[in-house]
Amino acid sequence: MKNKPYPLKFTPPWEKNAGFGRKPKSCTRSHTKIIANPGIVMKVLRRKRIIMFLAYFLLVALTMLNLANYKWTKEPQQCNQPMQGVNFQSRSDIRHLYQAPQVKKRQLVYVLTTWRSGSSFFGELFNQNPNVFFLYEPMWHIWQKLYPGDAVSLQGAARDMLSALYRCDFSVFQLYNGPGGKNITSLGLFGAGINKVICSYPFCTSYRKDVVGMVDEKVCRKCPSQSLQMLEEECLKYNTIVIKGVRILDVNVLAPLMEDPSLNLKVIHLVRDPRAVANSRIKSRHGLIRENLQVVRSRDPKLRRVPFVDPNHKTNKKDGSDYHSIGAMEVICEQMSRTLKTALQPPKWFKGKYMTVRYEDLVENPIKTLRNVYRFVNLSANHDMEIFAMNMTTGPNASTKPFIVSSRNATQAASAWRTVLNYQQIRQVEEYCQHAMSLLGYLRVRTAGEAKDLSRPLLTVPKI
Repeated sequence: MKNKPYPLKFTPPWEKNAGFGRKPKSCTRSHTKIIANPGIVMKVLRRKRIIMFLAYFLLVALTMLNLANYKWTKEPQQCNQPMQGVNFQSRSDIRHLYQAPQVKKRQLVYVLTTWRSGSSFFGELFNQNPNVFFLYEPMWHIWQKLYPGDAVSLQGAARDMLSALYRCDFSVFQLYNGPGGKNITSLGLFGAGINKVICSYPFCTSYRKDVVGMVDEKVCRKCPSQSLQMLEEECLKYNTIVIKGVRILDVNVLAPLMEDPSLNLKVIHLVRDPRAVANSRIKSRHGLIRENLQVVRSRDPKLRRVPFVDPNHKTNKKDGSDYHSIGAMEVICEQMSRTLKTALQPPKWFKGKYMTVRYEDLVENPIKTLRNVYRFVNLSANHDMEIFAMNMTTGPNASTKPFIVSSRNATQAASAWRTVLNYQQIRQVEEYCQHAMSLLGYLRVRTAGEAKDLSRPLLTVPKI
């Protein structure tokens, strides 16, 4: 008899007595209960939504607080305006640790004047300053190279040269080199023999720039010639560059340079009584023959000029030779009047960048004038400079050499024209320069005797 197979009955685990009569283990967290009870599922989902909402709200709140703490309350500012009132010393901002050192902006100065106005002495007030890089009449090279061009037509070339020199670019001198085309050196510049920079270390060992005192041109000419590149490198070391010139006739010519914010150019207008200027021009007429011709050529040929005739004065050959010296005053005073008109109604580019200095005020009170001038160009006058200015204006006699800067009785020299010029010459100059004289405070004379009466002052308060 064959054995019958034992019948196996499969019992699902969730039924009782499953697994051959063994009781299954109970589990309190059975997923079947959750599925069987949808109320529990909704409760869990509801809690998750509340937690996520609270977390999102907290994140937004923290973000808003962070922005408010940084700059949320600051007023918006335009891009072209600097930030004001913002403290950059927070721990998270360390840009202040890497800022480049502040470089003092270079101060550029042009001394605007004309021949025989005391400009050589006035220039020495800058030439002697150890903190100033000074250039003496650099546009002389233009006038010599482009002779016989008239004065007005050369104004543009003179301005372009100034634009290069104020940037310490001296290659512009090569454009006006003399015959032969040799490279210009430091001693080849006009006025190099009296330039304190060129005659002092590191160019020469004869003088020291930090010691106030005139240099001897004969000694300076023995210094070794240096390249213009070395002069450019020295120029870049200075924060103040001053150029003195008589060949810019009207300040409006310099408008493009004064408007340029990268140049920071100021103009000092040195003026003198036109009658004294005319007298000095006559005295030094042999040294100004070419310049007088170039200036006279700028006169308007359409104007009909009637010279004044003094019945008490007999004409001679000397009066003929003085024609160009007096005639040049017409162009000089006409251009000066344009400058003064601009000063009376200054445009935006002019304000704060122009100063007028009367030669008569300079020699009457040199220390006060020196301090005012230095303050205008952000310099300080030390004791040595004040003593130098005083000594240069209180010499024993008037100078007999017109192109040499020396100690002299400047007050006496300022009024010498009153006893030297004849009345015809005085009236001619006054006719040419009456507008400029009125603005600058120079009184006209009515008779020859009034001119020679030195007790009568001819100086009043200027309108500029």
